[in-house]
Amino acid sequence: MNYVERMQRVAVLGAAGKMGSGILFLNLVECADLSLLPENKGKTFIVYAVDISEEALDGLLMYVKSQLRKVAEKKINWLREVYQSRQDLIENAEIINEYIDYVLSKLRLVTTIESSYNANIIFEAIKEDPHLKVSVLKNINENNKNKPWFFTNTSSIPIQYLNEQANLEGRIIGYHFYNPPVVQKLVELISAKNTLPEIKEFSYKLAERLNKTIVESNDIVGFIGNGHFMRDILHAVNEVNNLLNKFTFPEAVYIMNKVSQEYLIRPMGIFQLIDYVGIDVCSYIMNVMSEHLKDNNLKCNLLENMLANGIKGGQYADGSQKDGFLKYDKGKIVGVYDINSNQYIPLSDIQEKCDAALGQKPQKLIPWKTLINQKDKEPILTEIFNEMKNINTLGSKLAITYGLKSKEIAKNLVTSGVAKTEEDVNKVLITGFYHAYGPINNFFD
Repeated sequence: MNYVERMQRVAVLGAAGKMGSGILFLNLVECADLSLLPENKGKTFIVYAVDISEEALDGLLMYVKSQLRKVAEKKINWLREVYQSRQDLIENAEIINEYIDYVLSKLRLVTTIESSYNANIIFEAIKEDPHLKVSVLKNINENNKNKPWFFTNTSSIPIQYLNEQANLEGRIIGYHFYNPPVVQKLVELISAKNTLPEIKEFSYKLAERLNKTIVESNDIVGFIGNGHFMRDILHAVNEVNNLLNKFTFPEAVYIMNKVSQEYLIRPMGIFQLIDYVGIDVCSYIMNVMSEHLKDNNLKCNLLENMLANGIKGGQYADGSQKDGFLKYDKGKIVGVYDINSNQYIPLSDIQEKCDAALGQKPQKLIPWKTLINQKDKEPILTEIFNEMKNINTLGSKLAITYGLKSKEIAKNLVTSGVAKTEEDVNKVLITGFYHAYGPINNFFD
């Protein structure tokens, strides 16, 4: 099968989830656009959205409709060419509505896995559970006569493990989209030992069509993104524990969250990012990494304690943030969780004390939103961190230590064989995590 033939029947597993919905949308639009090309006239394109929850699938349909309108408005010139022979379509609104209806006609919302038995390609975005993934992939493989290709969105589980356990014979590749898939440009590509060369070739073709940037990672648990992120978490948690000699738990969390965001000039502080991903998700990823690497240092008791107290973080169906380490009101941080009293302490109760303890920030320090739009960031960053290294304050010391640790983690990903180059690590953190600069740099030395 060539690219077009493969894309004629696509199934997305976990299609109504946070990641699955974006993956479903991207593939649905791609299939519909392919079918509108003159050379594909008469060919049938179907995309199965597979999820166990009917309620969630209803929400998925609303999401797809809203996103389709945005996409249609952006490609109105192309759509005018596509529909130029349609005399009944004059106004832009008419063309847009026609396109939306047409794309939706390719979509099949289903709650049974049997629909995927007809697919040529399976995009898997279900729970990050090795045993569940193996069970589902094995089921499809044994019942689908098309010898489908499997694209797993796992962010941590080795692809070779899934390949062997599900008996996929190399018809699998790690295709790790970043959240949210519709917006994020990065895809981490991970091959098993015997992944078919044509699947890898197809992966690059699909990424090009979806306007995505591929970074290849070697097949070592956690890959590049989570290989760095999980260890970044562990450093922040270790620093919180060190700060408990002088500060309360909420104060220590606030301090490290502020340092990792404002002093390191990142889009989110480390604890806000954990909340965004989900405390439960981060814990699960660490446990998977710990199991496969036989490394007890990758376990985080704090995450487990938060979960034991019923604090999970994550996001609601509308994308708004659930409370985790931090409490949110309309997207803004308004409190910090106290693990000892199992309640949130208002930000106003601790902010003044913590900011005073952190000390004066470097005068040249600028917000992430300002820095990210600068064309030549290196001289700006050099000035900022040179000033920071010369300021004897708690905030500056914590930031320099954090930056050096981040660099150490990143370099170890290369020396341990996870990443192929230092440039790949930097690209993942810049493209996938929206960092303004890569962790491998000379700013903190």
